[in-house]
Amino acid sequence: MAESTEKGATLFSPYKMGKFNLSHRVVLAPMTRCRALNGIPRPALATYYAQRSTPGGFLITEGTLVSPTAPGFPHVPGIYNEEQVEAWKMVVDAAHANGAIIFCQLWHVGRASHQVYQPGGVAPISSTDVPISGRWRILMPDGSYAKYPKPRPLQTYEIVEVVEDYRRAAVNAIRAGFDGIEIHGAHGYLIDQFLKDGINNRSDEYGGSLANRCRFLMEVVQAVSAAIGAERVGVRISPAIDHLDATDSDPLNLGLAVIERLNKIQEDVGEKLTYLHITQPRYTAYGQTESGKAGTEDEEAELLRTWRKSYEGSFISSGGFTRELGLQAVAQGDADLVSYGRLFIANPDLVYRLKVNAPLNKYIRKTFYTQDPVVGYTDYSFLNKGTGSPDPHSRL
Repeated sequence: MAESTEKGATLFSPYKMGKFNLSHRVVLAPMTRCRALNGIPRPALATYYAQRSTPGGFLITEGTLVSPTAPGFPHVPGIYNEEQVEAWKMVVDAAHANGAIIFCQLWHVGRASHQVYQPGGVAPISSTDVPISGRWRILMPDGSYAKYPKPRPLQTYEIVEVVEDYRRAAVNAIRAGFDGIEIHGAHGYLIDQFLKDGINNRSDEYGGSLANRCRFLMEVVQAVSAAIGAERVGVRISPAIDHLDATDSDPLNLGLAVIERLNKIQEDVGEKLTYLHITQPRYTAYGQTESGKAGTEDEEAELLRTWRKSYEGSFISSGGFTRELGLQAVAQGDADLVSYGRLFIANPDLVYRLKVNAPLNKYIRKTFYTQDPVVGYTDYSFLNKGTGSPDPHSRL
């Protein structure tokens, strides 16, 4: 059974997440921001993460590419070569200087890419040869949108090479100074393309049964844990999310199957993973249910509650949380920590604002994925100190 949240805990109570002592439970969610020009973290990233750092706070970076085949957005950072590793060090140092703990989210988009992002202009890789449907569009380097192309299914023998990409990226993250890594297994990207039966149509040992569909994720978790230690590894999944056509016929049991295997890995290696991070079904990229098939709030809450009770470790929930919903989730024991995305974009001092129940800045959606190093990125104001404070949370 999961560790129960202590009686009387709030969103602002301390929490011990594995080996890490957190001063509160408000987490910076991983969010693509497209500010790493040509895939290299720039000084603007150091400013951005430092602004959102608090003593004992927990940050998860934007999705960070594990290989040259991994991108599906313009100007997203990687962590597969030396120049990237060196550039990340200034970002990590900036977060650590403000007392934060920071994990690097490891990402491969799989079929959610385009030939323009692929080495040699080839088709993107996936579990399948079925493209993402026309109701979705991919952001191109020039700011326009295009249809997703037909992907190339990975050959069975190639999968071990992709697992190695994740392992190497995890090692690089630790070399860059990160406290750990999160494996992005959610939201219709590569790992999710293996997990979901609405996408995975393979007939080899990575397709068909639940056990087979979980195999790729588990191989990644095992390889990464062996390389850097399970106590530095988090996993993010979204069994009930239909983003990018990522549907499954039985999301409840898909989530339970993943959790059962993560629990077993923890038993086998004798140490717990840092956390499991699950997205609420109410999440979509555009802030509303894309399919119109989501369940009621009670049904969604019950799904999360079932997974939370089954997982033997720290549990992070994300997806459309407000202050009130975050307080409720922790107080009821439905989550140990709550991650915030869009609210954190517009409020670098979100932790403080939530704590004192202050008004929030409104986010500007049209600047989410621009390349400007300041506008819509580091220029959102702090509550009492204007913009650009090097240490906005010293009063916490």
